[in-house]
Amino acid sequence: MGGVGVPEPVDAADAVDAVEMRTALAGLRRTSGLPVVFGGLLADARHARIGELNGAQTSALRGLVISAGSGLGGKAIALARPCAVTDYPVSRHISHEYDTAVAAEGLRSVVAVPVVVRRSVRGVLYGALRTPVTLGDRTFDAAVAAARDVEQALAVRDEVRELLALTRDQVAGPGAAPGAWEDVREAHRELRALAPRVADPALRDELLAVCGRLASASGARTPAAAPQVRLAPREVDVVACVAAGATNAAAARQLGLRPETVKGYLRSAMRKLGAHTRLEAVVAARRAGLLP
Repeated sequence: MGGVGVPEPVDAADAVDAVEMRTALAGLRRTSGLPVVFGGLLADARHARIGELNGAQTSALRGLVISAGSGLGGKAIALARPCAVTDYPVSRHISHEYDTAVAAEGLRSVVAVPVVVRRSVRGVLYGALRTPVTLGDRTFDAAVAAARDVEQALAVRDEVRELLALTRDQVAGPGAAPGAWEDVREAHRELRALAPRVADPALRDELLAVCGRLASASGARTPAAAPQVRLAPREVDVVACVAAGATNAAAARQLGLRPETVKGYLRSAMRKLGAHTRLEAVVAARRAGLLP
C-alpha cells in the first residue's frame, strides 16, 4: 500500500494543499460512515506520502510512502482510476509489500481513489473498513466525490498560483502599452473571480493584495477632496467583468452567481459610483483606483 522510502519534507505550498485533503477526508468519513479514511499528495511523479488520517487507531499508516504500482494505492496511481479490494490481506489483485502497516490498523475492505488534476495524478484518497465486506456503490461514489472535491480545490489553487506568478513582479506602470494593460485587467478580473473559491485564508489574502496592486497600477487616484468610493467585493467583481465586456449572464457564469444577483450588484455599484451607464461605472471605478 505504501513505499519503503520517506520523501523529502513538503514545501509550504504542499502543506497548504494538504488542507484540501484533510477537509475532503473529514467530509468522506461523515457522509459515508467509513470508520477509517486517509490520503496524501504526490511528492514526485511516482510517490505519495500518507499525511492525513481520520479515524485511525494507530500511527502505522502515517508517513507511509505509496509507490506507483505497489499495493492498492500504488495501483490506483499507476492506472489513474479508482481501485478496491474486499479483503486486503488476501487479495490477489494487488502486491503486498506493505501488509504490516495495513494489518496494524486492522484494515480489510479498502477503496483507493486517485486525485487527478489536468491529467496528472496529484494524490490518492482511501476509505476503509475493518471487516471484509464488499463496499457498496454509495460508499464507492462518496469516495470518488471526495477525490473530485480535492481535484477542484487544487485546480483552483493552481490557477491562482499561475496568475499570481504572472502578476506579482510584473505590474505594469502608467506608461505600459495598451496590450499590456489588457493583460493586467484580464488577470485582475480572473483573480477576483477566483478569490471566493480559495479556502486558504493566507492565499486568499495574497490574491486580494495582488488585486489591489493591479487596481492601483495605472496611477489613477481619487482627488483628495472627493469622497472615497467603497464597493463591496462582489460589486467590484461584477464591475470588473463588465469592464471586460461581459453581459450580466456571462458575468454570472464567471462568478458563479445568478444573473439577477449580478444585476443587483451592478445596480448598487453604479449608484455608489454615481454612474448612469455600464461604461460610466467602469470609468468611475478606474478613476477611483478600484480597477486597473
